[in-house]
Amino acid sequence: MKTNILSLGQLLEKGYHISLQNMQLTITDARGKLVTRVQMTKNRMFPLAIHHDTPKCLTAIINNKDWLWHLRYGHLNFESLKQLGSKKMVKGLSNIHHPNKMCESCVLSKQHRNSFGKEANWRATMPLELVHTDVCGPLTPVSNGQNQYFLTFIDDYSRKTWVYFLKRKSEVFSYFKEFKTLVEKQNGYHIKALRSDQGGEYTAGAFQEFLKQQGIRHQFTPAYTSQLNGVAERKNRTILNMARSMLKDKNMPKSFWAEAVLCAVYLQNKCPTKSLDTKTPHEAYSTHKPSVNHLRVFGSIAYIKVLEARRTKLEDKGEKCILVGYGDRTMGYRLYNPTTKKVIFSRDVIFEENESWNWDQTKASRTAELIPEEETREVATETQTPRDQQTPQRGSPSPQRYDTPLPIDRDFSDMRPRGTRSLEDLYEYTEQVEEDLTLYCLLMTSDPVSFEEANQEGKWRSAMDDEIRSIEKNKTWELTNLPKGRKAIGVKWVYKTKRNAKGEVQRYKARLVAKGYKQKEGVDYGEVFAPVARLETIRLLISVAAQKSWKIYQLDVTSAFLNSFLEEEIYVEQPPGYVKKGKEDKVCRLKKALYGLKQAPRALNMRIDDYFQKNRFEKCLYDHALYMKKEIDGSLLYACLYVDDLIFTDNNPAMFEDFKRRMVKEFEMTDIGLMTHFLGIEVVQTEKGIFISQSIYAKEILKRFGMEKYNPVTTPVETGLELRKNERGDVDPTYFKSLVGSLRYLTCTRPDILYGVGLVSKYMETPDQSHLNAAKRILRYIKGTLNDVILYTKCEDCRLIGYSDSDWGRDLNERKSTTGFKYFKGDTAFTWSSKKQAIVTLSSCEAEYVAACSAVCHGIWIRNVLQYLRFPQVNPTEVYIDNQSAIALAKNPVFHERSKHIDTWYHFIREHVKNKEVELVSYRTYDQAADIFTKPPKHDVFSRLKTILGMTKHGEASLRGDVESLNLPANHFQLFQLTSRS
Repeated sequence: MKTNILSLGQLLEKGYHISLQNMQLTITDARGKLVTRVQMTKNRMFPLAIHHDTPKCLTAIINNKDWLWHLRYGHLNFESLKQLGSKKMVKGLSNIHHPNKMCESCVLSKQHRNSFGKEANWRATMPLELVHTDVCGPLTPVSNGQNQYFLTFIDDYSRKTWVYFLKRKSEVFSYFKEFKTLVEKQNGYHIKALRSDQGGEYTAGAFQEFLKQQGIRHQFTPAYTSQLNGVAERKNRTILNMARSMLKDKNMPKSFWAEAVLCAVYLQNKCPTKSLDTKTPHEAYSTHKPSVNHLRVFGSIAYIKVLEARRTKLEDKGEKCILVGYGDRTMGYRLYNPTTKKVIFSRDVIFEENESWNWDQTKASRTAELIPEEETREVATETQTPRDQQTPQRGSPSPQRYDTPLPIDRDFSDMRPRGTRSLEDLYEYTEQVEEDLTLYCLLMTSDPVSFEEANQEGKWRSAMDDEIRSIEKNKTWELTNLPKGRKAIGVKWVYKTKRNAKGEVQRYKARLVAKGYKQKEGVDYGEVFAPVARLETIRLLISVAAQKSWKIYQLDVTSAFLNSFLEEEIYVEQPPGYVKKGKEDKVCRLKKALYGLKQAPRALNMRIDDYFQKNRFEKCLYDHALYMKKEIDGSLLYACLYVDDLIFTDNNPAMFEDFKRRMVKEFEMTDIGLMTHFLGIEVVQTEKGIFISQSIYAKEILKRFGMEKYNPVTTPVETGLELRKNERGDVDPTYFKSLVGSLRYLTCTRPDILYGVGLVSKYMETPDQSHLNAAKRILRYIKGTLNDVILYTKCEDCRLIGYSDSDWGRDLNERKSTTGFKYFKGDTAFTWSSKKQAIVTLSSCEAEYVAACSAVCHGIWIRNVLQYLRFPQVNPTEVYIDNQSAIALAKNPVFHERSKHIDTWYHFIREHVKNKEVELVSYRTYDQAADIFTKPPKHDVFSRLKTILGMTKHGEASLRGDVESLNLPANHFQLFQLTSRS
């Protein structure tokens, strides 16, 4: 059977209450507290989806010092712990007694096969006389440092172990040479013999030649009998068992296996072994007894002190981390901050060994930054060590190697980041059914993740009722029998707490979603494309509204997809919790779309488009999500559609009220009123004009990537920065793509970071630390400019004006140039671009010509949209560039040695210059406003160009800056003459 059967009779005997009512099974405990409630299925069964997280020994008996040492010692067996204490093999460990309890983490992590028998009795009589080695792996997932293997060396005499981490087995030879140099320099002994299996990493010619030159005898075990490589094989098994137990006990991600292995080796060197009588490997090798006073539970919560030089007066004095090991080159504990994804070393630490990090709620990267060596930090050592904590003592330097992906860093996060909870909060321990039923061990999140969870709260039950009412009101489906040969698509509930721009709860939304991933193309759906408004169009509409002093309003289609008709025949299951009594075997045939269906957005768009067309709206040919309606009296109304969100502006309020009334009659609408928050963009409409920004989104990005505490910088890109591709990137591509993707959307209202984002976007596949540092610098710049906004104002001159620029061959990898351009309609830019050119150009003239072609193409599209909006551009659109040769090339169709090779496509510009649709105007480089999109200028130049864009601080009465010296087009002077009234 795939599932276990739960005996209701056994539950009754143990004091639980069972209730069967309304096709539901309800189980409550002796105190009347709800354990679970489940709906009966078609086969008259009650399936219980129980998340089995049995409370571990840590939560049950953490106060028992014997169990505490068991955990601190990496789940070492109690016989070995007794031996350590009774024979005084280490300092700081008293006598240990075996509690009459079983450690589940040990049982699950240390199962093994029976022994193959003992190896030969011969033993080395001095250190390094014989060294055992083996490679373990590949391990999945890869470690945080992208390693798949670990390599161990074991001294036969002392049984001391060294470990190295590998990406490939071919690295074994280089690490052996490093290991040999290290150990032979430490104690004066020399390696005489090396024992390994016959893996290719050991039999390689270069390896064998090196051993001959060094006089090292190489002993091989027979092929396909790795079990006979007894010492190394058993050691690797012991290390993995210990590492697995530590990770499982604290529910840590498996990608931390390298940290756990490193810690396990550190502990194993201080554990007893049958090969030695009264000494640990550490003492046998180094001749002095180790102390274990400093040992703490791996993965437990640790609070470190933040140096005064690293924080401001009002910032927390502590930082919350987790223990991942012990210092090697640095005295102290090795600690990991899941919020900043950094490793820190500190000796002043307060531990809470009965707490663990809530990894299920931590959206952390699997890779962390590698910070240059000169930027590494030591955490506070200036205050007294807490009473319950000792500083780790060190003997001879350990040769163990760090798994590099968890770096040291100098910056700090909040003392108590979200997403952590003590184990007592995570588990509810119930003695009555300790072995039969584990009660809810669910992680508390803001929104439910299942119907069973949501159904226990009235607010979510009410939200589900509202959704079902909307479905029934719209006649979305009809109950019917499932035709032979057809399959019903499953459905599920999705819950979301809706918040406003300030983060305040507005309502609780429950959405019934079809499992569209199970649909088959050609059977369940055909075309799926649905147009949405371009962001340039949205900003252009805002610019037009500001210039005309119009207000922009917003409507939201309630249960939007439920209003759209389907062309295909689709069947879905009845929703959980709302199965019709007596019709449990029926399915729902959809008449209208459900969220989750692949064709749902297209169906909604077709429905709204059909309504607009019937009501005499004209669809824009250049953006199919833009609509306009014009009355005989000159009244205009513009509508912009993005899936189920619509924004409107008009010059006649009565016209809008009539339109809104008609829309509400046709669709179930939510009247949001003035547009304030659209697609993550915050909009403020005032008498001064219309402000747009993404400050809330920017703060979320900073928090998500742990950059809230970083010091801000004045420019997003360091002047003179040069980045190169690295085929062996050492940064997790998924993490890097998430960061860059977040920044990319921020450019909707932050053109000042566009060049920097475009720069780091080139390295998405194999990012290295330099690329990540460049991306993090953009975040630091955002930290200092959170209040920056774009202000669209009313102006007299509303001509369309463009700026085009190019660098030449700045890309060091492909020697391609960057195109940058922007367009103004009035005083503020509303569209901008920064892209790498598709070809390698042979001169700055050619690069500028290619850039101008891209700018003109975009300008022609804008002219067409403005023509549709009834704002025709009578005169040619001026495009300012700072290269006379490129202007001449656009005006004169001549061919010579430097231009005859240019592709015909780029001569598109000549036709529009000839037709007087655009005019290329020479402009001095100093005033080239598009420079900000093609190169990283210095701070003073950057600030000046940023101001030209129309960016300001929200709340400033006027824009500052000396602009009288700028040779700008006449209509741009007004930008710098804003008064408190404007």
